[in-house]
Amino acid sequence: MAKFELKLPKMGESVAEATITSWLKEVGDTIEMDEPVLEIATDKVDSEVPSEVDGVLVERFFNVDDVVQVGQVIAIIEIEGDDNPSEDKSSVEEKMDEEQEKNVEEITQTISIAKETVAPVTSSGDKFYSPLVKNIAKAEGVSQSELDSIKGTGKDARVTKNDILGYIENKGNKTQHTPPIVESPSVQSKPVEKAKTEASPVIASGEDEIIEMTRMGKLIAHHMVQSVQTSAHVQSFIEADVTKIWNWRKKVKDEFMKREGENLTFTPIFLEAVAKAIRDFPMMNISIQGDSIIKKKNINLGMAAALPDGNLIVPVIKNADQLNLVGMTKQVNDLANRARIGKLKPDDTQGGTYTVTNVGTFGSIMGTPIINQPQVGILALGAIRKVPAVIETDEGDFIGIRYKMFLSHSYDHRVVNGALGGQFVKAVADYLEAWDIKREI
Repeated sequence: MAKFELKLPKMGESVAEATITSWLKEVGDTIEMDEPVLEIATDKVDSEVPSEVDGVLVERFFNVDDVVQVGQVIAIIEIEGDDNPSEDKSSVEEKMDEEQEKNVEEITQTISIAKETVAPVTSSGDKFYSPLVKNIAKAEGVSQSELDSIKGTGKDARVTKNDILGYIENKGNKTQHTPPIVESPSVQSKPVEKAKTEASPVIASGEDEIIEMTRMGKLIAHHMVQSVQTSAHVQSFIEADVTKIWNWRKKVKDEFMKREGENLTFTPIFLEAVAKAIRDFPMMNISIQGDSIIKKKNINLGMAAALPDGNLIVPVIKNADQLNLVGMTKQVNDLANRARIGKLKPDDTQGGTYTVTNVGTFGSIMGTPIINQPQVGILALGAIRKVPAVIETDEGDFIGIRYKMFLSHSYDHRVVNGALGGQFVKAVADYLEAWDIKREI
């Protein structure tokens, strides 16, 4: 009998580790190829780790809530065959080695970036900190001494992501004691004490229900607060006449379903217009690193999708500007369906350069969405409404019924000024209004 090492696979750009949330197989269980063995969670999405072989699970190296690095051996599966690895197994291991090397490069790059701005925290003595924990410490201004003082709940008392987030949350809830502000000696008045910033406690009565936030809910809350604290949010709004798109889709959707087996929604049409506008205004496809701007080569559009528990997640359509409408539709439907059933892979949520969210799904006509870091812009699509409007013609103006919607553009005013932010969303509207009603797909 031979033994196969099941390793934590690479899960996308910048993902270096994951937390084990549950084991689906016990030691001694028979496992088939591609059958899920355990469930893991990253700071982006929950996922399953499938077996690459048929066999029997004989050993597990980690417990639930342990943090595992990409490439680490999670378990041993006993398989049929000689002790010498097969050619297929060798190719798999070579691939994993290559992925580990890439992961090491990513971790090195992450640490290098952190060194550019502040003195980074480091592993000291018998304390080891993962790249994710170090990045959180850097972003939240947690010093080396503070990090060393945190009691870890991970394997070998290692500080986990939840440990440091809990520390930051508790730290923010403590009363901030600041020295009194003393006026100039020429002003004869008493020193003024700065107002305390401690939030008023929420008192629950006996009839109130206390609901524990989910792990995903806590992560979303942390990311939203971090985004507001990072970016200078400003918005531009524009109304678009989408009557041509409404009538065109109504005309072709049945034939499209019959031919492609896919439902043609408005989302891929809107995403196509956004991708075209980004090509016109590439400075919307950027990120900030310190005092530098990183101009992204690929246009990877994130689209907010609802999860079964009511939370939102943002799967990413890679190279969206290179897809035709059929390809865009298939990508949108696939990601949305897998989001609804909880089958997204970690790589599905990585690498986004700009995000679109459809607030019209919930009946809202407009919104002011929070930027999905480290991007610099996000577009909210309002509900399509049938409204009276002035229609200009060569014979004069008249009132007619049109289908219209609001586009709400939130952008980072540190690097995107009002002209660029406004011109970009205007370009999206122009592409939508110029839709070819004779277009064939």
